Amino acid sequence: MEKTLVLIKPDAFARHHAGDIIKRYESEGFRILAMKLLKMDERLASIHYAEHIGRPYYKDLVGFMTSGPLIAMVLEGEDAIARVRKINGKTNPKDAEEGTIRKEFATSGRRNAVHASDSPESAAREIAIFFNQTEIYDGTYHVEADD
Repeated sequence: MEKTLVLIKPDAFARHHAGDIIKRYESEGFRILAMKLLKMDERLASIHYAEHIGRPYYKDLVGFMTSGPLIAMVLEGEDAIARVRKINGKTNPKDAEEGTIRKEFATSGRRNAVHASDSPESAAREIAIFFNQTEIYDGTYHVEADD
């Protein structure tokens, strides 16, 4: 099983789409191993987006990501990284396939509702930025049958 980090970005959270987005991942069979609501600050943004520092869009990216609450999640499932990225759709919602999260909930290429790790290495690095080991449920869980 593979793990990936997902962020429901401030635009989707502010527009009350978080529940619909979480439901989409759950309906695809992903297990939620960790989830928290937080407000990213500039320090956290500089760690998460370190590879973008110095690029022309960096200041706008940090301004957007620190503009309001977001939800960080660790999802687990078979081929989770590729499958979540496919469910999310292309970065620009104009180019995203019908039925993807970005096609339905994003407003632009920069305000694109969700982030997901793009490789196993990125997933490991990003998960560690947002969660410590005690915050990640890595066991099994099941639903008890009603009596």
